[in-house]
Amino acid sequence: MKHLLIAFFLFLNFASSCQSDGGDNKEETSGDEKVTYTVSNEVFTNPERGFMHTWQVNSEGSAMTAASLNNLKKENVSLILRLYYLEKFKTSALSQTQLDLIKTDFTRLRESGLKCVLRFAYTDAQDGTDASVAVISGHLDQLKPILEENKDVIAFVQAGFVGAWGEWYYTTNQLTTPANKKLILDKLLATFPKEIKIQVRTPKIKQDFVATTTAMDATVGYGTTNTARLGFHNDCFMASVDDYGTYVNVTAEKTYVSNEALFVPTGGETCPPTDVPIASCSIAEKEMTLLKWTYLNLDYYGPVLQEWRNNNCFTDFERKLGYRLALASSSVTKQALVNGTLALNAIVNNTGFAPVYNPKNAYLILRSTANGTVYKKKLDFDVRKVVPRVSFNLKESVSLSSIPAGTYELLLKIEDSSSKLSERPDYCIRFANTGVWESTTGFNKLSQTVIIK
Repeated sequence: MKHLLIAFFLFLNFASSCQSDGGDNKEETSGDEKVTYTVSNEVFTNPERGFMHTWQVNSEGSAMTAASLNNLKKENVSLILRLYYLEKFKTSALSQTQLDLIKTDFTRLRESGLKCVLRFAYTDAQDGTDASVAVISGHLDQLKPILEENKDVIAFVQAGFVGAWGEWYYTTNQLTTPANKKLILDKLLATFPKEIKIQVRTPKIKQDFVATTTAMDATVGYGTTNTARLGFHNDCFMASVDDYGTYVNVTAEKTYVSNEALFVPTGGETCPPTDVPIASCSIAEKEMTLLKWTYLNLDYYGPVLQEWRNNNCFTDFERKLGYRLALASSSVTKQALVNGTLALNAIVNNTGFAPVYNPKNAYLILRSTANGTVYKKKLDFDVRKVVPRVSFNLKESVSLSSIPAGTYELLLKIEDSSSKLSERPDYCIRFANTGVWESTTGFNKLSQTVIIK
């Protein structure tokens, strides 16, 4: 009897160590099948996050070319800052040529599978001039229909318009008075579609606008109120004690941004450091973790980026900027009845600096192993809630209505909320696991099957 028990336990140990074809561990428990997944260290592209290039263009200049946009894929870049200088129109309406330039850019972004961070400005010089509130308002009225039509390829907007580089300083039209800042922000929020988040240059600008220094919570953060739409961009990141005036009360305002950045994006660029050493790998890691950085300019400031390359952390930052989602495990019902339900339980981790900020649609995909027919079942899963360093339990009961009997492999798809982009794999979220991504479909394979009887 003793020998029989030993043999039995050896068999159980062997069975639990077996692996699926994809290299993911499978384990059967209580009629469900559990799969554990291997995390990948590969650098790859995902929408609305990561290192980006800044491409600026003067009034009535040249549109982006398809070739230049397609070349970005070789760098794993999915995002560019498109900065339009409107220096010809400081006292007049935008020309049709200017409006056509912007329309063309948006079309080419969409064709290339990319998105932009958008900014407008009137001058790139500290001693340059900007436009009046009335002119800015008129320009936004002209832009509104274009922005609505192309909101699908606008990842985020930097408030812009005010002062040199649109950075809300050096104004020649008193645009930074409390009254004028409010007028401009109100107009920006009214002009851009409510789905789009607008980044202001300092935390104090938002605090003054919303009349509180208390960070929002989830009851506000996942909505579309003005508070829930205002994020931050820092264009002198880690460049001085207060980042060239980005902060007034440094510690308190960084804590505020850190808490807000669960719901609204932070991003920007570095600067030549003043009275502080160049940002080391460890300092940059700490700051980007705290402030939940989602994108960073590749074109400035070069010596800071080179410091990271020289010390072998640049590639790590390529992985961590923004979100980086990975499956830890999943378990599903092995068998189900026609028109019944399937129990899905998955653990998802985010090893990036930031969450996903824009709403996505999530689907469980059932694909017939017999003929490849695909059925999509909408999930309640809100990917924005997979925050860094907290395991998320994706647990849902999925209706199998309208799916015929058969055997189906299971996949997960997180697609863009825009119907224009939803079927484009470039705009789907890829999980950081080995052997799960299908580049042709935008699906992530769960290495699970279900038999519907």
